[in-house]
Amino acid sequence: MSNESSKAEQEQVDTVVEGEILTADEAVTSTDEASLVDELTQANFRIEELEQALAESQAKIKEQLDSVTRAAASEANIRRRAAQDVEKARKFALEKFANELLPVIDNMERALDGTDAEAEETKVIYEGVELTLKSFISTVDKFGLKIVNPQGETFNPEHHQAIGMQPSPDFPANTVMMVMQKGYILNDRLLRPAMVMVSQGAGSVDTKA
Repeated sequence: MSNESSKAEQEQVDTVVEGEILTADEAVTSTDEASLVDELTQANFRIEELEQALAESQAKIKEQLDSVTRAAASEANIRRRAAQDVEKARKFALEKFANELLPVIDNMERALDGTDAEAEETKVIYEGVELTLKSFISTVDKFGLKIVNPQGETFNPEHHQAIGMQPSPDFPANTVMMVMQKGYILNDRLLRPAMVMVSQGAGSVDTKA
């Protein structure tokens, strides 16, 4: 009996030992799986962090690129406006001075109109004033000052100012038949319109004897 009891106890011990060994293997496997899950979870978190950092970096780059683009466009606009301002200043810097010169030109023309070019006593004066006026006109022409003398031309309200209308058999309707005062343009800008008399045409002329 004692041998059989010892054998039975040994079998129980072996069974317990084998059970403990099996339980330990399962524990090791479970630990490995938990460790792997933890590593994967951390890796996913890290990937999300990197993706978020990348998105933030891309957004910041885009914002900076937009800022640089706007700055470049703004600089180009400033340069263009500055160039336009310089060009306008160059063209019209003489505007005030030119306006002051117009009465001088008018007076010289009146002097010619009131002087007889054929009379011996006024011939020299006439020639002197005429030469001075031509030289004066030639000089201001170099700076963009142009005369508006529309005798016989179609009336243009942008450059002409009508002081009246008269019937005329010699001029078609809406034609400048007389220039009372010449106009002037400085670099395409009207300084003074020409004062003109406009024809109504022959239809309004009373032809009764």
